[in-house]
Amino acid sequence: MAEREGGREGRDRSPAGATATRPRMPRLDQPRPPRRRVLPEWDPEAFGRLSEKIARFLGTGRFIVWMTVVIIVWVVWNIAAPDVVRFDSYPFIFLTLMLSLQASYAAPLILLAQNRQDDRDRVNLEQDRKQNERSIADTEYLTREIAALRAGLGEVATRDWIRSELQDLVRELETERTSRPAGRDADDR
Repeated sequence: MAEREGGREGRDRSPAGATATRPRMPRLDQPRPPRRRVLPEWDPEAFGRLSEKIARFLGTGRFIVWMTVVIIVWVVWNIAAPDVVRFDSYPFIFLTLMLSLQASYAAPLILLAQNRQDDRDRVNLEQDRKQNERSIADTEYLTREIAALRAGLGEVATRDWIRSELQDLVRELETERTSRPAGRDADDR
């Protein structure tokens, strides 16, 4: 036995023949190692929430006031400041570029926020529709139950009906008692 083990240890463990050219098979009992991605990953929900916040800010009066202040400061700086510190001269091409850039980012963000709002509205409308269907079904069920109770109530003995029946029985008993001879009453007891 020791010779066999020793012989095996002495052998070269590299595969030979057809097995040498086959690639190693992945193990199926273990998860794959994570792949390196070329493009960065992002959470679409987080990006959507951020775009909604930006769109909400862009739609406020505060944004318009700040944008107006920035443009006024920009223009005044580039007109009144010394030539050495001016960064955008009279036609204000750089300002136009910055406003165009801001608009090119603002429009898709606003559209994304609107699409997300449309999706939420669609879900809310679907939930409202289902709730209305349940309410209608409940109302129809209750209507059928009330109709069945009304129909069954016609067969239920009411207090007035029972009173009239008892009065009729009392009259019958009185008429029987008065119509019987006095001797028979004693024999019946």
